[in-house]
Amino acid sequence: MPAPTVLLLLATGVIAGFINTVAGGGSVVSLPVLVEVVGASVANGTNRIAILMQNIVGSASFHRGGKIPWRLVKAILLPTVAGAACGAWVATQIPADVMKRIFGLVIVLVALSVLVGPSRWIREGEPRLKEPWRSISFFGIGLYGGFIQAGVGFLLLAGLVLGSGLGLVKGNAAKVVTILAYTPVTLFFFATASQVDLQVGLILGVGNMTGAFVASRLAIKKGAGWIRWVLVVAAVAAALRMVL
Repeated sequence: MPAPTVLLLLATGVIAGFINTVAGGGSVVSLPVLVEVVGASVANGTNRIAILMQNIVGSASFHRGGKIPWRLVKAILLPTVAGAACGAWVATQIPADVMKRIFGLVIVLVALSVLVGPSRWIREGEPRLKEPWRSISFFGIGLYGGFIQAGVGFLLLAGLVLGSGLGLVKGNAAKVVTILAYTPVTLFFFATASQVDLQVGLILGVGNMTGAFVASRLAIKKGAGWIRWVLVVAAVAAALRMVL
């Protein structure tokens, strides 16, 4: 592989890993690059290798910082992983353009929610989602994450912060662990459909891991107020990229 391509993948991975870990939408950065390097049919699956590597580092860092709400994470894992498995299977069968445009509008609503009601995102509160609605909601979020991945962090944060009452730091920690749990399942579906380039995914993943390490350390150190603004900027940028 040419050196400029390797450097491009590494730099893309650092940016995507940082954005994914502290907010969401990093795959909006990495997927266009992957499309150019490996083609559209392989980009979505190849990206999952980097996502897996990124979230291993992010989860370890948040765990060391004592920020992972394990009780809640365990409660949402099964529906989220089940949804992701269904979404990944669907993604191997049909194109993702329509869902991407619809989700671009959803991201705009998330960004507006952060701006209009910041206190709901920064401070922990009472859970608003009760069973069975919590499981149904996270199944749907997993479905989208398995299907396209780009921007699923915003949906997870909305479910974890607004729906489950977590603050932004713990919400990010729970988000990272949840994505780590379902990514091997989605990667399996893409690999069996021959839609994964291992070499490219590993190179991108090294960059993602670096970005995830820096982002998780900053999230723990700087807290929810800083994350809020990163979330707003990332959400607006991701929405514009998806809609346009």
